[in-house]
Parts: sequence; C-alpha cells; structure tokens
Amino acid sequence: MRRLPVSGWIGAVIVAVTVLFALVSLVWTPYDPVHAMPADRLLGSSAEHLMGTDRYGRDVFSRIMAGAQITLFVGLVAVGISALFGVPLGIAAGMRRGWAEAFIMRGMDLMLAFPALLLAIVAGAAFGASTLTAMVAIGIAGIPGFARVARAGTLQIMTQDFIASARVSRVPELVIAGRHVLPNIAGVIIVQASVAFALAILAEAALSFLGLGTSPPDPSWGRMLQSAQASLGSAPQLALWPGLAIALTVLGFNLLGDGLRDVLDPSRSRR
Repeated sequence: MRRLPVSGWIGAVIVAVTVLFALVSLVWTPYDPVHAMPADRLLGSSAEHLMGTDRYGRDVFSRIMAGAQITLFVGLVAVGISALFGVPLGIAAGMRRGWAEAFIMRGMDLMLAFPALLLAIVAGAAFGASTLTAMVAIGIAGIPGFARVARAGTLQIMTQDFIASARVSRVPELVIAGRHVLPNIAGVIIVQASVAFALAILAEAALSFLGLGTSPPDPSWGRMLQSAQASLGSAPQLALWPGLAIALTVLGFNLLGDGLRDVLDPSRSRR
C-alpha cells in the first residue's frame, strides 16, 4: 500500500482543523454567535474581534466556528443517506446482472437528471426550507454516485476465484455481499465519501445562500455570504471569511479524497 501523498496530508490537516473548530464551538466560542450587539456593528479585525463583526454586531469568528458544525453535520448526514442507499443498490446491480442490473442502473441514470440544487428547490417548496430539507435533498442526489462506484467495484470482485468458490459452496448471496464484496470495495467507497462530502458542503452553502437551507439566525457559511451582499462596499471582509472557509474546507476534502484514492485504489497503485 502506498503512503498518503503530501497533498493528501494537506487535505487531512484542513479537514482536521475544520472538525476541531466544530467540536470546540460546541462548548466555547469567543462570543455568542447569534447574539446581536448593534453598538459593535461592522467593526474591522482586531485583537477583540479577530475577523470583525457583521452588520448586527455579531462576532464573525464565532459564527465561522459555529458554522463548521452545520457544515460538517449536513455533509455527514447527506453522505450517510447517499451511501446507505447507493452502496447496496450498486452491489446488487453488480452481483445480479441481467434485468436487475439494467433496472437499477437506469433508475440511477434517471436520478442523475435531477441535480441536488433542483431537488432541494422542489423539496423546499413542498416541505419548507430548512437544514433537514437540504440534507435529505443532497443525500438523495448523491445516491447514483455511490451506486455507480459500488457497482464498478463489485464487478471487479465478482471475477475473483474466492467468489466462485463461495458460490460453488452455496453460500447465500447476502453473505457473499457482506463478507466478501463490501470489505473489498470499502476503499473506493471511502474515497467516494470524501469527494461527496466536499460536494455536499458546496451544495449546502449554495442552498443557504439562496435561502433554501439553514434559516437565520443559525450561523451557516452560505447564509453569511448572502447577508454580506448588503455590505460589500463598506465591509468586504464579511464575504471574505465565510467564502474562504467554504473554499478551504471543500479543497481539504477534495485533496484528502485524491490522496486516499492513490492509497486505496489498487489500479492506481499498480500504475
């Protein structure tokens, strides 16, 4: 097995810092991230307020820390939904073949016709805009990606001799899937999860920016960007910090995913 490349370590550090911010903000932030202090509105960076304050006087650094909670939680739930449904469907398509494979994969192709953003807009109109709606919509939109990856990995595993031996021994299909297929495709699933996490973070930020995700006053990075539009001329830093947080976090998960792919993907290792 190859070592994690430098880019992968950089991504891991960025992800670790984001997770640390989220965990620390559960018990401590410099200021209350949702408490408005009109007397301190639109302050610049200082020792007291590292990233300044917004137009309501709320500490931007505290809101960035608290926003990491929502960002990671949305990504975790969305990727969990995608993997929970996509991986079993992909394994089933790779093992059963024939009409079952065609039915599952054509269904995945149909789902790909509805992007996460469009699905979230429809869900928001039907059930109301909320963090939960965004998580479910992003998770459903990510199912085809996991199904395709799981199917491709399953097709490779199904050609191995130990699978033929298990079938000759009349081992049940569910046991083969759980004992032989899933452990052998876990690497590519982990890589897909890392990349899907980055896409989920970006999608949540876009939905919050459009008013279809996290509702105020909860500190979502996308919502912070949307609120900063009114003060771009006088306080451009209000858009800089949440934008930088989104960009770095997405970059971190993408770098980590690329690094894990180099380590866990056997075909890339052989090349």
